[in-house]
Amino acid sequence: MKQVLKSVKNFIKETDKVLLLLCAVTSFFGSIMVLSATLHTAAEGVRFTRDFKVMLAAVCAGLIIAVLISVIDYEFIMKMWPIVAAVCIGLMMLLFVPGVGVGPAERPDAKTWISLAGGAIFFQPSEIVKIGFIITFGVHLEKVKANINHILTLIPLAVHALIPIFLVMKSGDMGSALVFIIITLAMLFVSGLHWLYFVAGGISVLAALPLVWIFLLENIQKNRFLALIYPELYPDVIYQQERGLAAIGGGGLTGQGLFKGNYTQLGIVPESQNDMIFSVIGEELGLVGCVVALLLLTFIVIRIARTGRLDKVGNTKVMCYGVVAMIAGQVIINIGMCLRLLPVIGITLPFFSAGGSSNLCLYIAIGLIMSFYRYNQQREIVDIGFANIDNPFKDN
Repeated sequence: MKQVLKSVKNFIKETDKVLLLLCAVTSFFGSIMVLSATLHTAAEGVRFTRDFKVMLAAVCAGLIIAVLISVIDYEFIMKMWPIVAAVCIGLMMLLFVPGVGVGPAERPDAKTWISLAGGAIFFQPSEIVKIGFIITFGVHLEKVKANINHILTLIPLAVHALIPIFLVMKSGDMGSALVFIIITLAMLFVSGLHWLYFVAGGISVLAALPLVWIFLLENIQKNRFLALIYPELYPDVIYQQERGLAAIGGGGLTGQGLFKGNYTQLGIVPESQNDMIFSVIGEELGLVGCVVALLLLTFIVIRIARTGRLDKVGNTKVMCYGVVAMIAGQVIINIGMCLRLLPVIGITLPFFSAGGSSNLCLYIAIGLIMSFYRYNQQREIVDIGFANIDNPFKDN
């Protein structure tokens, strides 16, 4: 019993309580905003909406999962990368099984969610695949870091990154594909890839844009770009962003009050609980609420980056910055959408947007970061011994 108590005490002492608290506070803030955004859909007398309850359940489960993952020696997780890769590819392939993969109402051709329990539950595999990719790509980069700038090293890395990007794009989720690209570039940069490669890549992307426009983008995706330039020609396409921007502007400095936003409570902004949750914050809590939300997200990103800087053995830093790129990239894209600076591409605001799978998977990433934090400490830590398990996939 004394040994158990000592282990628990050491675990509490060594875990990143600041990061966990920041995430919990931010998620609670987000859950309240989701409740406000969906109140107009609730039946009379119903106090808590389904979206709110799903998100709250996902956050509570996520916090528990994050703590459990943080107990595991991160080296054991790294050793299991082939299983992680197989599961991620398998989940993405399920999207293309008839009757399993489904898409949003406006994109019936897309296959972005897995339908479970007869359509009662929807799971977005790209969310968990982001975490799996950060793990497998991080392990790959660690194995080749000494030769990172050799072209023969970069070709397999490029193939590694293109597999999930291709599968996500094939499913019709261009927003998540963009996030994967951001994660890839950030991890390569932190690994020491020479800046000339980024310049060459940027020039290649610019040269390929006409081909992307012609062959890869659907008409609805093209119209979303065109609507930013010619809003008067695409009133239906730009409607969501116009209403969201008006809601934010209507909040002023301190907002119209929680559960009192005119646009929010009348349901005027489409998908305000998901992609446009920032408009709810702006309308009901004003500029003050928006700043608080952004500060919380900034502190989380800084805390994760700090864990990367604590890395003593050199194999966790790149994955920490992969998670940083994932969260920061989604924040920038989502707010850019809400402010009508970027087209709507279906990117949620981390910790704020409704959704069970997105919030649950986010906490899996947080658990991974917490494991890195614990095993990079100098003091005595809890070790359940997984690091000593032989890797069954290691070449002999």
